[in-house]
Amino acid sequence: MKNHFFRNTAIILVMLFGVSCDKGFEELNVNPNAATSVVPEFLLTKAQLSSARYDYFMLGGAMQHMANYNIGQAQGDKYVGNLGWQSNLFENFYINEGLEIEEVIRSVSGNPDFVNKLAVARIWRAFVYHRITDMYGDIPYKEAGKGSSDKIYKPKYDKQSDIYSDMLKELDEAAKSFNTAKPTFGSADLVYGGNIPRWQKFAHSLMLRLGMRLSKIDPAMSETWVKKAIAGGVIINDSDMATIQYIEGGQIANRNPIAQGLMDADYNTPQAVDNRLGGKLAKTLIDHLKNTKDPRLNALAVVWVRASPTSAFVADTATALQSGMQNGIWDAAPANFGSYSEPNPNTLLRYNAPMFMFTASESNLLLAEAAIRGWYSGSAEESFNRGVRSGIQQWGMYGPAGVIATNRIDAYLKLNAFKTAGTFNEKLEQISTQKWVGLCFIDEYEVFSTWRRTGYPALVPTNYPGNLSGGTIPRRMVIGPNEQNSNSENFIAAMTRQGGANYNILTNRVWWDVK
Repeated sequence: MKNHFFRNTAIILVMLFGVSCDKGFEELNVNPNAATSVVPEFLLTKAQLSSARYDYFMLGGAMQHMANYNIGQAQGDKYVGNLGWQSNLFENFYINEGLEIEEVIRSVSGNPDFVNKLAVARIWRAFVYHRITDMYGDIPYKEAGKGSSDKIYKPKYDKQSDIYSDMLKELDEAAKSFNTAKPTFGSADLVYGGNIPRWQKFAHSLMLRLGMRLSKIDPAMSETWVKKAIAGGVIINDSDMATIQYIEGGQIANRNPIAQGLMDADYNTPQAVDNRLGGKLAKTLIDHLKNTKDPRLNALAVVWVRASPTSAFVADTATALQSGMQNGIWDAAPANFGSYSEPNPNTLLRYNAPMFMFTASESNLLLAEAAIRGWYSGSAEESFNRGVRSGIQQWGMYGPAGVIATNRIDAYLKLNAFKTAGTFNEKLEQISTQKWVGLCFIDEYEVFSTWRRTGYPALVPTNYPGNLSGGTIPRRMVIGPNEQNSNSENFIAAMTRQGGANYNILTNRVWWDVK
């Protein structure tokens, strides 16, 4: 895999725009430091980096991969209120990757030589927008990012159903528009380095994900887009996964954002008794990995031990030692806090680990689901096995500590064989549970969306005193007061359309998340 050296984010921001000036007297009336044109290569790089961020404080806890006793940090663990965290994803999106990718599209549109650059930007736009609408429902879409170009400072909210229709259309058109005779973004493209066939597979894989998202709200439309995606060709092999490669360098912009986020939150010092934000791996996750004899346990989890009270802590991956902390613990560290599992510093906490934007494991598991629905002629069992195998092998890309022997993978697949004679729901549960395991700490957004759509795995909610969801796992994120105040007319119109004053709460559902 190619390594990219990432410049400091501040440097990238300075270089996003080109500066031009005239030699006449008109210079007196022009700010010599003002940006007059966009450099799309730099801006695409920035948009891709902005898209790879750590925003899992709610989702990692809600999906019971993480547990946290600290009430101030545990909104996903206990379903309590922290509008700042919940709205951060929304607010950061529109001033970072959302705005940046819109500028890329504007800068390359209309030039026939930039057809490949436009295609990549349209695909990436669908990728970044689908996560935001999946978290919040109706959002600004068509009018978003048009402050500088069209003076639209208070964009209207689009219906999620319309957003989905447009994203699917964009993916279809963009994938078909590539021209191998035209230039690409080259090395400015951190994901595929301008590789056109891989971008087409990514577009169709994202189409497969979005098409399957509609399986309950509109089965006919879902089937149409799932079949179109499969016919176009999706990611099957690990070599085609969408990734961003990071390095160990000192600048934060160079580091894997998940590792950076976890280190900042709790795990920057090897120890066992005083994580400052109170986080550990969750009991639900650790119990599942142990009960199914999942070899990923030893790649993901450690317990910090020491031989004596004065000796240094050592990370131990032994299966027998691993133990997860219960979600929903009240606001005090349990007496045995130091005995619970934490993220493995040699995999999950590596700054130079890759960021997986779309995995081969997910694509194969989506194919398995398409097969059990009768929308794919391939074998559900074979797709399931490829998805599980890939979901285990992918940790080897995190370094030697993540490499899992083939015989251990074979034994796991034999023990947890696909239920070929099972019911539809039994098969769906197997597939969805493998996505829950395979994407943990990689893509919690997608884990959350899959759980809402399928109901699997069957997580047991917590019921912390004063929680905001009536003791049920949240179904969406809440848009905070900054947006409500600054774009109040459009926000109220969208909220009214979606269910009135009670819409912007944790328990309400986005359009595709039907009961």
